[in-house]
Amino acid sequence: MILYDLHMHTSFCDGKNSPEDMILAGIKNGLKTIGLSGHCNTGFDETYCMTKDVMKKYFEEVNRLKAVYRDKIQVLCGVEQDYYAGVPYLNFDYSIGSVHYVYKNNEYIPVDESEQITVNAVNKHYNGDYYAYAEDYYELVGDVLNNTKADIIGHFDLITKFNEGCKLFDENNPRYINAYKKAIDKLIPYGKPFEINTGAISRGYRTEAYPSLPILQYIKEKGGTVILSSDSHSADNLCFEFDRYEKIATDLGFKL
Repeated sequence: MILYDLHMHTSFCDGKNSPEDMILAGIKNGLKTIGLSGHCNTGFDETYCMTKDVMKKYFEEVNRLKAVYRDKIQVLCGVEQDYYAGVPYLNFDYSIGSVHYVYKNNEYIPVDESEQITVNAVNKHYNGDYYAYAEDYYELVGDVLNNTKADIIGHFDLITKFNEGCKLFDENNPRYINAYKKAIDKLIPYGKPFEINTGAISRGYRTEAYPSLPILQYIKEKGGTVILSSDSHSADNLCFEFDRYEKIATDLGFKL
């Protein structure tokens, strides 16, 4: 049984519940360690993330709650650090390095906002070539630890959020496979874990976690490590499908 969950969002950014609500849910789920990981500030787009002032308040509140609940659960104050935000400027306990945008032709393209935004952007900036889009995305992913100095690699193949059943592009295409393998090869030497992220399942976008099974197999082949995370935006979704993915990960040979 997994006794931690280190990726979740609260009402300080785009989550539903307060940090205390999430901590109480962690206690209810029998966790020993819970990590809150609010979205860092991305100044060019603050629709989903914390402003710099809110980040400070979040930091103070979570650190206050550490003391309140220290006898019941270990609380960690983390942050999900976007590629374009660079290195955290507050002394968080840990950070998750994630790529939420591709920058093309002077425009930040969100990779996980909506299917229509993705389709429009690929048509506008890549003449409909999803593999060129994927190559740009994975080039950033391969550099995310270098750029953010993060401790965990967040939702590695987030670009597939709207691609259930290969709706938009074929994930078995050699160009796509080559792009993600190059990124993994760059990340492996850092020795940081890739998260198995069940957030897209709990929110109804996908039936499988990030990364996909073929990507997990390649990570294992290259000697990488993994952790489980729920990427919860609600107290109801902590540890979502952890039992299922603990088995998948251990069957592949990962130690959790």
